[in-house]
Amino acid sequence: MSTGTFMRPPQMERVYEIGEKIEVNCDHEDKGERVRGWLRGTIVQVDGRMIAVQFKTNIFLTDGWMVPDQILWFQTDSNMIRPIQVYPSHERVVRKKPIEKDDL
Repeated sequence: MSTGTFMRPPQMERVYEIGEKIEVNCDHEDKGERVRGWLRGTIVQVDGRMIAVQFKTNIFLTDGWMVPDQILWFQTDSNMIRPIQVYPSHERVVRKKPIEKDDL
């Protein structure tokens, strides 16, 4: 990386590895109900700009279609992915918002 003048230094790019566990903000099933929230998945493919994340539960596209192979692709700098959050045992609940019919 070239050294130049910046208002603030650029953020270092996050490097993802196959097999790494991450959380993704997506539409999915939780206890038989469709919700939008953070869901844990496993990185199954990485290339220069994109990563593929596979899940063990049904996931949905925002227009309502279920994803049959349970794999979603994201840009590596997407704000919809994050490292797994570790919660203290008494704060284990992650809030999920039920999806209303109007959201589909």
